[in-house]
Parts: sequence; structure tokens; C-alpha cells
Amino acid sequence: MSSEEVQTTQLSNGLTCDLPASSPLAKLLKSQRTWVGPDAKQRLAILRQAKSIAIVGASPNPARSSYFVGTYLLQSSDYRVYFVNPNADEILGHKAYPDLASLPEVPDIVDVFRKASDIPAVIDDVLAIGAPTVWVQLGIWNQDAAVYGESKGLSVVMDRCLKVEHARFHGGLHLLGFDTGVISSRRAGR
Repeated sequence: MSSEEVQTTQLSNGLTCDLPASSPLAKLLKSQRTWVGPDAKQRLAILRQAKSIAIVGASPNPARSSYFVGTYLLQSSDYRVYFVNPNADEILGHKAYPDLASLPEVPDIVDVFRKASDIPAVIDDVLAIGAPTVWVQLGIWNQDAAVYGESKGLSVVMDRCLKVEHARFHGGLHLLGFDTGVISSRRAGR
């Protein structure tokens, strides 16, 4: 076999193996997630230390998850929240900024609602402004970008909802993801 036809794959146990690049096993292993981000205690520390959050890909559309997360953060946290969307002037009554460089401060967390292929460019923007943490939303995964971000000193959280994590750590998570405000085992009205 020539070197162009062989794929070296690192397994989750740290060992590596050489496989024919065209083999089904090589393709499966390449699609496996091997990067592991911060654990629960580290995510809690990130959220507790942060004072400001910028939401990249924020939407003025109430049906979008970024709008829901923005609403939650404004109503249920003490974070200074910034919305980044070059196509919006205002989101949830707050000024929308065209890019991270336009923000009035460097945010502690950059919460990203962009497709996976956009994550490397967002990480470059985060590095350029000096923010310490990139938080990539639930359902979005770009392992190469995560590894790259960490290699440049960033804390990277990926495929996790910041709102869900915040609510979970602060006792406000209901089965459906809403804060019910009720602390009782009895149903209302009984």
C-alpha cells in the first residue's frame, strides 16, 4: 500500500492504527467523536466566572433557538448579553452588532449558533478579540475546530446548550427545559 491509501487513526484509548483509507472501518472511525470538552464541573466554573456572553448567530425570529436562549439569559441571569448578527439592527430590544470586533467589551463566553462548517471562522474571530471561551450550541459539532481552538488556549464547549446547562446548574430545569418556579411534589390546584 502506498502512503496515500493509508489512514492513521487515533483511537479513544490513545493507540493509533493504520487502515486503508477507503475501508468502511476507516470511514466509521473518522466519523467517531474522540474530542472531549470540559466536564460538568469545568462547565459550571466557566458559567460562574463569566460576566458577559455574546451570542453569534443570534436571530430576531422568536421561533429560533438563539432567540429563546437570549430571552432566557436576559430574564434568568445577571450576564451582560450581546447579540451578534450582521443582518439585524436589534434583537430582544438590544442593539445587534455586526461582528465580535464591534462589541463594546470582550465577552467571557461566545455562544455560537452557526452551522458546523462556520465554526473555524468563528474561532478565529474569538481568538482575534481575545475572548477565553467558545460555547457551540447543541447539535453543532466540528471536532477539528474544537481541537484547533483548544490548541490556541481557548476553552471550548461543543454540542451543549448554554441555557440548559445554566438552568441545570441553577436548579431551574424542568423536564421540557422551562423554569417552572414551583418547588413542590404536588400538582398545582390541589
